[in-house]
Amino acid sequence: MALLQRLGPLLGLAALSAVLGTLSDRFLTLDNLINVFRQSSVNALLSLGQLVVIITAGIDLSAGSILGLSCVVAALLLKWGVPPAVSLMGALALGSALGATNGVLLTKLRLPHPFIPTLGMMNVARGLALVISGGFPISELPSGFRFWGAGSLAGVPVPVIIVALSCGLFHVFLTRTTAGRDVYAIGGNALAARLSGVPVDARLILVYALSGLMAGTGAIVLAGRMNSGFPLAGVGAELDAIAAVIIGGASFFGGVGTVGGTLLGALIMGVLRNGLNLMNVNAYWQTIVIGGVIVVAVWVDAVRKRAAERRAK
Repeated sequence: MALLQRLGPLLGLAALSAVLGTLSDRFLTLDNLINVFRQSSVNALLSLGQLVVIITAGIDLSAGSILGLSCVVAALLLKWGVPPAVSLMGALALGSALGATNGVLLTKLRLPHPFIPTLGMMNVARGLALVISGGFPISELPSGFRFWGAGSLAGVPVPVIIVALSCGLFHVFLTRTTAGRDVYAIGGNALAARLSGVPVDARLILVYALSGLMAGTGAIVLAGRMNSGFPLAGVGAELDAIAAVIIGGASFFGGVGTVGGTLLGALIMGVLRNGLNLMNVNAYWQTIVIGGVIVVAVWVDAVRKRAAERRAK
């Protein structure tokens, strides 16, 4: 069962790719596969942030809105003539600060569930993005900014490189650091972790800050791809990220999840969307299909949880 859980995302990706390759002769072309990786990059970045949150048995509903606000702020700073490096750091700092705010509200107000502060932040961040931009995209950015979303290094898309580096850092964090081990301990049993000396509040603030940081990183990639700051960017993106994490083998109940599985989950979501587009499936039906995938992923997670409880008895 454990082996199947680890290999499940990889087998699922292989099976889905085989089916789509049969249904569309364009799917397995090199150009399309590169396009899949590029288009999956933003979801992969958001998914890494959701991963560390979900491992603690939490959830971050504000990630998509933080991405949208960070897009607008980065674009506005560039429009004002602020150096690109400073503008990018501003987007990252903003995302981290808003994420940390979620963690502070959750821990210091002793709220019963992260649904409450992150839902509030979702609306605040989206509202700020619309107010600051006036509801219109901030465009005509410096041409060099497209490098972060549409550029390549040695033939490898820059967004893919950013995802690879981020995956490496998150893997090291979760498997090689005390803080990473604490994250798993909190998800396993927060009370026991607290009693054993784990600084639970500090770790929760950290994981929500990391989620915000990855939303800011995704904003840079997305704004670079569009060469504009779109205030409605990232609407619903948090749901795709959550689905990718669960498909990748993590659990809503906490204590479980890996970077590799999450990356595979994000690729499964990207491959599915790409395949539906190649087959000219109506956008409304695509939404229904993706929603169905999320429901199935949650159901599988619940089944895994019940099976684990039966084995523990």
